[in-house]
Amino acid sequence: MIHPMLIDTATLDQNLGREGLVVIDVRGKAAYAFGGHIPGAVNATWHEFSDPDAAAKGLLDPDHGRLEQKIRALGINHDSDVVIYSNPFDNWGDEGRMFWMLQYLGHTRLKILDGGWVKWTAERRRYEHGVVTPKPGAFNVAVNVDVIVEKEELKKLVKRPHPETVIADARSLEEYAGKEISGIPRPGHIPGAACIPWNVFLNPDATVKDLDKIREGFDEKGLHPSHAVICYCTGGVRSAWLYVVLKLLGYQKVRNYPGSWWEWSRDFAAPVEKDAKLLHRIIGQEEGKPS
Repeated sequence: MIHPMLIDTATLDQNLGREGLVVIDVRGKAAYAFGGHIPGAVNATWHEFSDPDAAAKGLLDPDHGRLEQKIRALGINHDSDVVIYSNPFDNWGDEGRMFWMLQYLGHTRLKILDGGWVKWTAERRRYEHGVVTPKPGAFNVAVNVDVIVEKEELKKLVKRPHPETVIADARSLEEYAGKEISGIPRPGHIPGAACIPWNVFLNPDATVKDLDKIREGFDEKGLHPSHAVICYCTGGVRSAWLYVVLKLLGYQKVRNYPGSWWEWSRDFAAPVEKDAKLLHRIIGQEEGKPS
């Protein structure tokens, strides 16, 4: 039986055109308009909801009225059933970011299409081209502070022991260890963070892996559903996908840090750790691979 936060391709196909259903394609505009999309799907990317004045790309627009208008433009009402999809192998967990953002802004009737555009096209399901412009909805923002963490709170947390809270770094092992990244002032990770890369949770057909298998992997890293978990990455997108996976596993106290490393690394009062031995080992392994 599929998880309540997910919807399978067959069920979505059967429900296309139903009143109250809003399907959001979070791929880029060109892929959506010219490459084909699920019939009736509207398009929105996470960038459209970011703070236009912030250097940290992942920060949400603080103007809730502006966010509200953008969500209404997608045809969303409070009682809309919203299904989000992407190409899971050609993004950074964008469907998770849209899911988390809409939860933060107060929408509760959300699902992610399991397998996304990858599975939909593999099954040769119907599609269309062009841009869908729906009748505007009447959604009102009602912020849910339980799913977000901001920099100042996180800075206070890392200054004390926090056995009840796990900080989960959703970036690659290389980024976690301290690989230099263009545009990032300081490489490394938040002190005490666990490295839990975001891109290991899907099957070859882009559906979510067996949840018991994922749970075993988290158990090995010392994560338990009793923990509060704070997820971060570079811009709060990969970490939002990790947020979704943790929710699928039944974790109740999960929050996403939207500013993530873009913001954290620019604040020189925010502590940073690197793992030089780990990075050296990774680089050595890469150099030892045949070209």
